[in-house]
Amino acid sequence: MHATSSSSAASRLPAAFHRLAWSNLCAQSAEQISLAAAPLVAVFALSANARDTGLLQTAQTLPFLLLSIPLGVWADRRSRRVLMTLAESVRVLAMLCVLLLVLTHALSLPLLAAFGFVAATGTVAYNVAAPSLVPSIVPREAYANANGRLELARSVAYSAGPAAGGLLVGWIGAGWAYGGAAALSALAVALLAGLREPPRAAVPPRHFMLELRDGTRFVLRDALLLPMLLTAVFFNLGFFILQAVYVPYAVHRLGLSASAVGVTLGAYGVGMVCGALAAPAIARRLVFGRMLVIGPTCGLLASLVMVATLIAPSFWLALASFFLLGVGPILWVVGSTTLRQAITPERMMGRVSALISTATYGARPVGALLGAVLSARWNIDACLVAAALAFLVQALIIFMSPAARLASIPEQGAAAC
Repeated sequence: MHATSSSSAASRLPAAFHRLAWSNLCAQSAEQISLAAAPLVAVFALSANARDTGLLQTAQTLPFLLLSIPLGVWADRRSRRVLMTLAESVRVLAMLCVLLLVLTHALSLPLLAAFGFVAATGTVAYNVAAPSLVPSIVPREAYANANGRLELARSVAYSAGPAAGGLLVGWIGAGWAYGGAAALSALAVALLAGLREPPRAAVPPRHFMLELRDGTRFVLRDALLLPMLLTAVFFNLGFFILQAVYVPYAVHRLGLSASAVGVTLGAYGVGMVCGALAAPAIARRLVFGRMLVIGPTCGLLASLVMVATLIAPSFWLALASFFLLGVGPILWVVGSTTLRQAITPERMMGRVSALISTATYGARPVGALLGAVLSARWNIDACLVAAALAFLVQALIIFMSPAARLASIPEQGAAAC
């Protein structure tokens, strides 16, 4: 039962939410360790070039484009806890298969990409189902607090995961990195198994396409959700153009070791932790709309700092770029998720989350593929410039949107016209 006052409800989140938050930390950590390990293994063990790592990133992010909508419809029809548990179990199996291939010296780039694709289903399920589950286990006045807790856990994972992945690959070997990822993912499954999900009212079965149509119309016709969607699309496009080529760029142009690459990638998570910790104070001092523009602004600054490394190759500039990519956008994630939960009807939460995940995270494989194509057709320099242009577009979209002028979190049906 929820607390009787707004202040106590916001400060005392239910036990089910804490299980969700801890499982989220484990699952996100597993993802980040494996994502950091994959391009390092590809470059150092399999002699991959920028085109290869771009295609690898494409494979590891393609499930967001292909699976978000089907999993979102599932999340509206069936148990969200079961969905996350099954998907995370698939990730465990995929990581164990990579571990076995590493130990038997049978790993290849196609197999690494294939199992990376399979493992990403766990992340897709979390991105779709977790925000949809929060409103059913947390009171409305505690949404922002709950989302902040989830994003803080994700920030810790993004901070420690890449650094841990780089250190494990550099010091001990790729097998330990994937073994650690599998163990964390298994712990997430165990935590989800004990989570009590409140029952939902039965809804009459409808055709998949009708449900998809309703969710799509809601997002595209909403004056607040549409610019949020477009901003996130261009942010992910720019980020993954950069991600696709960063490891070979850092190794061959910046002269960094595997451990140093892991540290620069880990700065992204450190920035996220700093942003998440600062979020409550920032939210108290700024109106809601101004908080939303901080992330896109930091993303643009980060891309310009990375472009500066073309002129002045530097570990510290790369570190600063990834820190900025984490510190501002974490405020964006908390704010945009809270806005979506506040104005979306509960019966459509899974579909709306899925559509936004499909568009925003679906931009990841597109960005990674663009990185591979641009690096093959021209060079890595062109990739960094293209990423900066995408970050410029996302900043312009949010600055010109009505969401940037919101004084507070709106009620359902109160979208700007």
